[in-house]
Amino acid sequence: MEEDKHSSCDNTSETRDGYSILLELSDVDPFFDKKKRLLNDRGFDVKEIVHIKSSSDSGSLHSTLNKMLQIARIIHLDEVELYFGPVGGLGFYSPKNEMEAQNFILSLIKSSLYSQVHMQAHALQDLRDAIINRIHELGTEDKVENKIDIKYKCHKENCLIQWAEDNGAKTRLQIAYIEGAGRGAIATEDLEVGDVAMEIPSSIIISEDLVYKSDMYQVLEKIDGMSSETMSLLWSMKERHNCHSQFKIYFDTLPENFNTGLSFGVEAIMALDGTLLFEEIMQAKEHLRVQYDELFPALSNDHPDIFPPELYTWEQFLWACELWYSNSMKIMFADGKLRTCLIPVAGFLNHSLHPHIVHYGKVDPATNSLKFPLSRPCSAGEQCCLSYGNFSGSHLITFYGFLPQGDNPYDVIPLDFDVKQVDTMEDFPLSNWTTHMVRGTWLSENQNIFYYGLPSPLLDFLRSARSRMPFTKTLIKANLEVDKEVLEDLQSTFSGMVENLSDIDSFDRGISSWDVKLALEFKEMQRRIVSSILTSCSTGIKLVEYELSKCKAEE
Repeated sequence: MEEDKHSSCDNTSETRDGYSILLELSDVDPFFDKKKRLLNDRGFDVKEIVHIKSSSDSGSLHSTLNKMLQIARIIHLDEVELYFGPVGGLGFYSPKNEMEAQNFILSLIKSSLYSQVHMQAHALQDLRDAIINRIHELGTEDKVENKIDIKYKCHKENCLIQWAEDNGAKTRLQIAYIEGAGRGAIATEDLEVGDVAMEIPSSIIISEDLVYKSDMYQVLEKIDGMSSETMSLLWSMKERHNCHSQFKIYFDTLPENFNTGLSFGVEAIMALDGTLLFEEIMQAKEHLRVQYDELFPALSNDHPDIFPPELYTWEQFLWACELWYSNSMKIMFADGKLRTCLIPVAGFLNHSLHPHIVHYGKVDPATNSLKFPLSRPCSAGEQCCLSYGNFSGSHLITFYGFLPQGDNPYDVIPLDFDVKQVDTMEDFPLSNWTTHMVRGTWLSENQNIFYYGLPSPLLDFLRSARSRMPFTKTLIKANLEVDKEVLEDLQSTFSGMVENLSDIDSFDRGISSWDVKLALEFKEMQRRIVSSILTSCSTGIKLVEYELSKCKAEE
C-alpha cells in the first residue's frame, strides 16, 4: 500500500490573467532537508508558485509543464531514487517516480479546473491534455505482454467475484491465470487514468475488528506484546476451517501452499549461500519460529476449545504467516485508524515495477469503500497491476514468492565503508547520508568513461574531476586520491562477493524444484548486479587514474 504524503491538492488559485498553481514540499517529508537542497540547487523553493497565463501558447505551456515536472519529481522521490539520482539516458529518476510526478500535476490541474470561475480555461485544459499525453507515452513504453493460460477456468475465483459483487463490490477486472505470474487481474475494458478498476466495500474487508468479535479475543488481549496483526493471523488459522464463515468462499480460493521464501527447503537454502537472501530468509524463519514457540502449545493446552491443537500446528502457522505477508495491505479506514487487512478479490492484483495502480490505501468515507484508481491507462485484456511497495528482490521472494520482471531499482546492496578525511570532506555529498548502498545497472555506449550503479552523490563528486579548476592543484589531487580509495575499497569488497556466486551452473534447472529454481534466479540476478558494479569500479578507477596522471604531468 502506498499513500501520497508529499503535499495537498488544495494548491490552485485564479489570477487576473490566468492561474497560479502551488507545488509544495511537505515539511513532514522524512527527506525534507535533502529534497530542499535538491530543489534549491535547481533554482526552486520548497513552496514554488507556477503561473499559467490564459493566453499561453504551446511553447510556453511546454516550458511550464517541464518546470512543474522537475519540481514534482523531486517532491515524490523515495530514499533509493533520492540517493542514486536520475537514471542515465532517461532524464528522470524512475518510471514509477515519473508516473507519480505526472499524476500529481494532473491532480493539481484538475483541482484548478474544478474551482475556476470563468469558463475560459483553455490554457489549463491544454496543460491537462499535455500531461495526459505524457502519461500515455510512459505507459506505452512500460507495457508488458502477458500470455493467459486458457486451460485454467478460475471457477472458484469467479464465484468469489460474484460473492463480492453481491456484497457491494464493483470491478472492471476479471481473474485469469497468467503464465509466469500465476493468477492475476485482467482489464475487461479499456481503462483510463483516474478510472476506478475495483471498489471493495469495508464490510467484506478482513481486519482486526473481526478478532475483537471472536471468542479468542478475551484470551489474546491478556497476552503482553500481542499485536493486532498476530491476533488476525491466529483468527485466520481457525476461520479457514469454519464451514459457516462469512468468508468461506474467500478462504476456498487460497492455495494450499504459497511458495514463498519462508517455505524454501534445505536444497534451496543451500543454493542461496553467499547471498543477501540467505540471511533474510534465515532471520525471518527464526523470528517466526520463536514467535510460534512463545504461543504454542501453551494456548492449545490452556484453551483447547478456542485453539484446537490440530488447527494450530507449526505448518498451519507458517501458512497463515505467508497468507498475511503476501496478501495483506495496510488500509486507512474512515475512523482514521490504520489496519493491516486482507482484501477479497483485490488480492489477485499482482505487483509490477511499472504499476497501473499506486495509491490505494485509504477508505473513501463517502462510500465507505476502498477504491483502486488507475495512475496510467490499462487496455482491455491487459493485466492490471499495482505496487506492493518499494521492495528489493530478496524481500519479494521471502514474503511474496516471486522476482519481478525487469530491472528492480530497489535491488540495492548496503555498504559500510570509511573514507579518510580531507580538507573538503565537509562538502563531500556522501557525508549527508548515514547509510550507503550500490546497485547494478549498465554502461552507456556513448559514455564509456562514466559509470553507473554507484551512488549519485559519489558519481557527482567523481565526475566533477573535469571541472575543478577553481580549486588548487593540491586539493584536486587529494580529492582524486579519495575517489580512488573509495572505488578500490568497493572493488575489493565485491570481488570477494562474486566468487561466492559462481556455482549457479552446477544445478540442473530442468529437474530442480520450484524453490531451487527461484533461489537460482535470485542468485543469477545478484551476480549480474555485482558484476556490473565491478565493471563500474574498474571504469571509475581508470578515469581517476587518468585525472591523477594529468595532475602529475602538470606538477
